[in-house]
Amino acid sequence: MSRKADAIRSAVVAAALLTLAACGGSEPATFENPVFRGDFPDPFVLKDGDTYYAYATNGAGKQVQTSTSKDLVHWQPGPDALPKVGSWAFIGETWAPEVLKRDDGSFVLYYTANKCVGRAVAGKPLGPFVDSAKESLVCQPTLGGSIDASPFRDDDGKLYLLWKNDGNAIGAPTYIYAQRLSSDGLHLVGKRTTIEKNDVPWEASVVEGPMLRKYDGRYYLFYSGNVYSGAGYAVGYATCASPLGPCQDAPENPILKTTCDAHGPGHNALIDDGAGRTWIVYHAWDAAYAKRQLWIDRLDWTDGKPVVEGPTCKAQDAPKP
Repeated sequence: MSRKADAIRSAVVAAALLTLAACGGSEPATFENPVFRGDFPDPFVLKDGDTYYAYATNGAGKQVQTSTSKDLVHWQPGPDALPKVGSWAFIGETWAPEVLKRDDGSFVLYYTANKCVGRAVAGKPLGPFVDSAKESLVCQPTLGGSIDASPFRDDDGKLYLLWKNDGNAIGAPTYIYAQRLSSDGLHLVGKRTTIEKNDVPWEASVVEGPMLRKYDGRYYLFYSGNVYSGAGYAVGYATCASPLGPCQDAPENPILKTTCDAHGPGHNALIDDGAGRTWIVYHAWDAAYAKRQLWIDRLDWTDGKPVVEGPTCKAQDAPKP
C-alpha cells in the first residue's frame, strides 16, 4: 500500500471513530447474569468514590470475601476484609457482612460469627477491619442467635441496625429486629422493636437478610424468606412507617424468585448507579446448587412500589458507572 493510500485509510478510520464517539457508541453496553460466577454468598455492595465494593460470607480462604468493580458488571476479587475476627468469635463461620461509611470517612463492618453480630472498624473500604470489642454487639442465644445485620442511615443522620434472630434453627419463629445505633455506629441505643415475622406461606420458617431503603419519603424493608438452600428462597418487601416500624408486607410478594438459571435468589442489597438507577444485587444458586453466584437486575419504582424484572438471564442494558 502506498503512503498516500495509507494516509487516506487512516483519515477514514479516524473520522469514523470521531462520528462513533459523537453518537455515544453504536449500541448501549449490555451484560448477562451472573456477573460473578464464583461462590459469593450474601452479597452487599457499597459505592465509595468511583468504585463499587462487594462483600460476602466467608469462602475462598477468607473470613469476609471482597470484590471491586467500576461498573457493577466486571468484578475483581479482593483481599480478606476481616483477616482476624473479634476475640469473642471463632473463625470459619463469618456471615453476611455489610459496611457503613461514617461521617469522618472511616468504615464500620457488621458481621455474624458464633450466631452473634459484631462490628469492626477500618480506614478504607477493603480494610483490614479490626474488631477490638470484648463482646459482640448483639446476641440472642435463647432465640437461636442473631445474624444478618444491616445498617441504615436516615435523612436526619440517625443510624439504625436491622438483624434477625435465627429462630428457624431451633424450631422457633423468626423476627427481623430494628434498633437505633450510636452516632459512631458501634453501640445499640434506645428501644428494640420487631418489624417483620415469618407469617405467610411463601416465607415458610424464615425471614432474613433485611435491608432498609428510603424512597420518596417512605421506608421499604427488603428481606428474604424460605429455606436458603432451596428453590423456594425469594425476596419480598414491606412498607414501614419508620425505621423502627411498624411494617406491612406487600401483597404482591415475593418480587424476586426462582426463574431461568437463578435458583433460590435472595439476600439482596440495593445500590444506585451513576445515572441514579437502582439495582438489586443478590445471590442465586447455580444449576448444581454448588455455589451462590452474584446477580444484578434493575429495580424500578412504579406507583410507589419496587418492581424487579428478574431474575434475567438474557442480555440487558448495563449499569452506568
